[in-house]
Amino acid sequence: MSYICADCPRRCHAARGADTGSGFCGMGLEPVVARAALHHDEEPVISGARGAGTVFFSGCSLGCRFCQNYALSHERFGRRITVDRLKEIYRELIAQGAHNIDLVNPTHFAESIWQSLAEQPPVPVIWNSGGYDRVETLRRFEGKVQVYLPDLKYVRRDSARRYSGAADYFDFAGPALREMLRQTGPVRLDSDGIIQSGVIVRHLVLPGCADESMEVLDWIADNLPGAWVSLMAQYTPFGDVQGVDALDRRITQEEYDRVTGHLFDLGLEDGYVQELSSSDEAYIPPFDLTGV
Repeated sequence: MSYICADCPRRCHAARGADTGSGFCGMGLEPVVARAALHHDEEPVISGARGAGTVFFSGCSLGCRFCQNYALSHERFGRRITVDRLKEIYRELIAQGAHNIDLVNPTHFAESIWQSLAEQPPVPVIWNSGGYDRVETLRRFEGKVQVYLPDLKYVRRDSARRYSGAADYFDFAGPALREMLRQTGPVRLDSDGIIQSGVIVRHLVLPGCADESMEVLDWIADNLPGAWVSLMAQYTPFGDVQGVDALDRRITQEEYDRVTGHLFDLGLEDGYVQELSSSDEAYIPPFDLTGV
């Protein structure tokens, strides 16, 4: 039996069997996972003291040339598991003390993840995506996902096409982020300062793209009241970036200062601003099938 997939904005309508697929992501219906473990390097309201229960999925509906998880997204490293095993992984992470279940790059496995959440975990579920999501898919998860942690990478079509192979990125990401906020409302923390519901929008500042980063922040300020912002400086040349604009270098202090200054001018003070020193491959976790 195969599943005809239109879950992501690519809408391939590919027939996905348990272990084979012909769509853009190249994945079958059963999830492929590269790591499932406690993670302490997410935002503090997510990682807390005990760690986020991260599940890193392989494959991707985007094609970001600079992806720091390149072995997963492009080379599709990971192990295929069943939905029942995915449920077990949730339970194991919770038993280890995870504050939440943090689904990293879940979009193209939406159907299997939806099945895995038939029994709601006793901790918040986080949809940690690239922002390239369909509103119709997200609506299936209302009540099942408590926290959305999307990227908002671009607002310009040319950047999205050149860097991620998806000129229509913002056409989908804008409505998707509005839908996420509609579902959750403003950020809500528990008494220990751990997020229980809400939206935190991540934006990674790319070298040579400070102007567009400021446009991204303008859009967030105008359209997502109550969402937090996580401004990220951790860009490290990775993947297939040689000869692609300025992507073969890190961002400069001057670039980052312009963007952070604009963030505060807009009054976007709820959230996080990374230090420029976070631009280091040491922050990329080992993808070695831990916990899979």
